[in-house]
Amino acid sequence: MAGPARRKPIVDNRRAFHDYHILEKLEAGVALTDTVVESLRDGGGNLRDSFAVLRDGEAYLVNANIAPYRQGNIANHEPMRERKLLLHRRELRQLDQKVSQRGMTLVPLSLYFADGRVKLELALAKGKEGPDKRHATAERDAKRQMEREVKERYTR
Repeated sequence: MAGPARRKPIVDNRRAFHDYHILEKLEAGVALTDTVVESLRDGGGNLRDSFAVLRDGEAYLVNANIAPYRQGNIANHEPMRERKLLLHRRELRQLDQKVSQRGMTLVPLSLYFADGRVKLELALAKGKEGPDKRHATAERDAKRQMEREVKERYTR
């Protein structure tokens, strides 16, 4: 029996936690070609404005910027092209039902290597409104302040 998959992070989308309420997470494979994997090994990825769409019974990652490989040649990959996500049919059907609800979207959270394969952590999310973002920021600041005071109290 194999042990748990080793995860080597490539890139995180921290902005997603600020802009969305994360309801559910799942792991998807990414269909990659040519020099993409080598570029990712060099840390050349960005998920900031990316999202996933379901089209014709398949899922695609849109607006993910994977920088061209530095040692690549004329056959280097297109940095902003759509990339197919590898999911089971059952998962695709469930996601399609959930995304069809109002306000739901698929947001990539992180890109990582799991046992040598590139995986994407995908989240079913609902967008935050302005007051929600302010509340989350205030809550985070209050928590940070409390931690500072506790640390200050016990270090004297």
